[in-house]
Amino acid sequence: MSRSREQVVQTLLETGVVAVVRIDRPAELTSLARALVAGGVKIVEITMTVPNALNAIESTVREMGDEVIVGAGTVLDVTTARQAISAGAGVVVSPAFDAEVVSICHLYGVGVIPGCLTPTEIVTAWSAGADVIKLFPGRVATPEYFADLKGPFPSVKLLPTGNVDRETTPAYIKAGAVAVGIGKALVDTAAMNRGDWAAITKNARDFRAVVDEARGTAR
Repeated sequence: MSRSREQVVQTLLETGVVAVVRIDRPAELTSLARALVAGGVKIVEITMTVPNALNAIESTVREMGDEVIVGAGTVLDVTTARQAISAGAGVVVSPAFDAEVVSICHLYGVGVIPGCLTPTEIVTAWSAGADVIKLFPGRVATPEYFADLKGPFPSVKLLPTGNVDRETTPAYIKAGAVAVGIGKALVDTAAMNRGDWAAITKNARDFRAVVDEARGTAR
């Protein structure tokens, strides 16, 4: 059973971490997703720049079902969005805003997270119905920049990607990020190459703890 847009957003708000995956062996996405879920990270985004990413999405969704939300990242056009949705993606993520991509996601009840940087882009994407807005790139959208934007846009759900690691994650969360998108700092390539899924699980658990502590909800 696929998840609704509302359930996707709720999972994102609860967990606070999206794993951004760029891997050399997409067939390992299912194993990676299992390791991340074991550590509490339940949204895994594989970028469309990865060869055979659609096949990886389809097989992971088939094998894991509702255990994980598999997202398609770096979606640049409506054709790719439709292909990703057909493969089973529960959320579509883009580095930019495209109204047609938002519309197709709404049509199929799939979560959509376009990328924005400026106030004008944020207003345009939010008005078009974006579920969450990815603030990108993170090296420009620093925690200080993020905090400045939350002033005029307190109700907009913002998520930073790029420049997100153990040091910057607390600053982004305290500045008002609803979650963070984390790539190599979470998905350790060296650990994957040696099949050390326990290390990936530990990374996921550690980042969840960092987010919870920054939110003031640590147990």
